[in-house]
Amino acid sequence: MFNQTHHSQTFRQVPISATPVSPTRIQELLDAERAKFTARAPKSGEENLRAGKVTPLGVASSFQHWDPYPISIVSAKGAWMKDVDGRDMLDLSMGFGALLVGHLNDEVVKEAKETLEVGTLFATPSPITRGGAEILCRRFGLDLVRFANSGTEATMYAIRTARAATGKLGIVKIEGGYHGSYDPLMVSAKPVLDKAGSPDNPNSVPLPATVPGEVYVVPYNDADAIERVFKAHADSIACLMMEPVLENIGIVLPDMGYLERVRALCDQYGVLLVFDEVKTGLTAGPQGAAQRLGIKPDLISLAKSIGGGIPVAAFGGKREYMETVVNGTHSHLGTFNGHYLAMAGLRAVDRLCTPEALQRCEDFNRQALTRVAEIINEYELPAHTVGFGVKGCITWSSTPVRNYRDYRATDFDLAELSFFWSQNRNVMTPPGLDEQWLISLAHGQREIDIIVGDFLDFAKALRA
Repeated sequence: MFNQTHHSQTFRQVPISATPVSPTRIQELLDAERAKFTARAPKSGEENLRAGKVTPLGVASSFQHWDPYPISIVSAKGAWMKDVDGRDMLDLSMGFGALLVGHLNDEVVKEAKETLEVGTLFATPSPITRGGAEILCRRFGLDLVRFANSGTEATMYAIRTARAATGKLGIVKIEGGYHGSYDPLMVSAKPVLDKAGSPDNPNSVPLPATVPGEVYVVPYNDADAIERVFKAHADSIACLMMEPVLENIGIVLPDMGYLERVRALCDQYGVLLVFDEVKTGLTAGPQGAAQRLGIKPDLISLAKSIGGGIPVAAFGGKREYMETVVNGTHSHLGTFNGHYLAMAGLRAVDRLCTPEALQRCEDFNRQALTRVAEIINEYELPAHTVGFGVKGCITWSSTPVRNYRDYRATDFDLAELSFFWSQNRNVMTPPGLDEQWLISLAHGQREIDIIVGDFLDFAKALRA
């Protein structure tokens, strides 16, 4: 009954037929759900007003804010969180992947407590940091690795390493790709279309107050566009920075053969291939997306899932490029790099995220995706499901999304309605309308049934 892409690497199910949902019905439900939201989470509103007096938007990261206000959380355990209004909320964001092993995982807590008996920061070399580096090199097939403290730092230093190794400064990035807050990578993350130019040859659209330098933007799943840019500018391009699977706009899967050709083009034109696996990493599988998809980048950036909820990041790759730090071509600095609490989280996650444990999560994820796809098909909704590893999403389009321009054509009103519908039924999805759910080690059959039941009720309401 489905147009299906479903093999060991990726998952996508698109219904054969779909019928538009009445805009009037969408607006009617959206008005009702927005009213319910403020009625059911009044203390979150009060907390946001108070927080707004001491921090912009009342949040620690701008992405945490949404209108009318975000839900404020006081505690969490496993797959569940408790908000300031006392509601138990099923967490489907899990820190955008940082909590792959669940909130307050016992192993992570145990490692952290034992580390606090030894120290938190020596600001010197230690076997503790060396041990963490050995874990990442083994897991992700890296020759050398250095630690950082956030995904932004990891992608920033990967770019600097590529520039130092090649002696070139230019960067190519994917339209719609997000790689943290380093200026050159804050170009065309989600550009407005009236500035974005042609879909085949996009403009570089930087965010205000950034100094990006020489940045070329290309569509995802379009190797010909990459080759055109390389042909014209390879002499000045240090690297192509990309997510192997695009996860800034839902989940956008690579076409068959696309990444293989990207790898070949980088080799042909002397451009380093940098994979941003901050969002994929262990959520893609026990050795990350690069190894799962069979494409070896020159450099890689990691964060989120490797630390068990404790801040940690890293960048690494082939020895010939990481040697630029050794020979002084560039410096990598940071007082808190390799922080011992971060290493504790990394050790615990390494033990917990066995192939068997992650396969269990992926099996649950595929069950959820399949059951939701069946509901989409039954109610002929203009949507489809996509999955990669332990992550999944519902994309509000009846046809596959292959790039940023396809994403911009999806139904954002339905996405917003779906978001508020779930929040009002104690299912906390990520705040963006284009993020993914994550099935962690703490999720089980009960949580999968809640996801599916919530969506079934939503489908019935749309067609009522």
